[in-house]
Amino acid sequence: MRKIQSQGVHHITLMGADRQTSIDFWEGLLGMPFIFDQPNLDNPNEGHLYFDPGDGRLITIFTNEDRKPDARRTSTETGAVHHIAFSVSQASFWQVAKRLDARGIKHSGAKDRGFMDSIYFEDPLGLLIEIASYRFEPPEGTRHADVMIEAHKIRVARGDHHIDREHLADAIELLIERRHASLSSDRGPRNPY
Repeated sequence: MRKIQSQGVHHITLMGADRQTSIDFWEGLLGMPFIFDQPNLDNPNEGHLYFDPGDGRLITIFTNEDRKPDARRTSTETGAVHHIAFSVSQASFWQVAKRLDARGIKHSGAKDRGFMDSIYFEDPLGLLIEIASYRFEPPEGTRHADVMIEAHKIRVARGDHHIDREHLADAIELLIERRHASLSSDRGPRNPY
């Protein structure tokens, strides 16, 4: 028996209402370029809109002009999607609440998640959306996931409740020490004063 090895999310497809609601939300609010449009190849009564969330991967929406937006919260039952999170820079993150407020969109306000900041609100169809911003940049040649797994190991070893900034800083130091060579035989901390 062998694994099917994933290399990332290819796309996420959501059931939308009418076409314009999708365009106004995904491009007009979240800034995702509308890059591709064709019929749903499995249902000729639906359109299939494609948006770029910023990393070249895709968010796609099945639309139908007969469906109207319904803002009731989508199901959170077992097997349902609880929320979708999108990444933004720290500079952009601190503008999110103001930009949602300008549109009269109810939101959670900034939430401290230890390793990231988050803000939550619902799309016009009741799907919970999270805007998330890491509080760190991974060292050259590593990914956010590399930092997170090392920070998790450090947190567990210390018996701490959740990953916080100190775990991230220590994980980054560890990754740099492992991945970047030095001529020093002892790379331990020093006081040069």
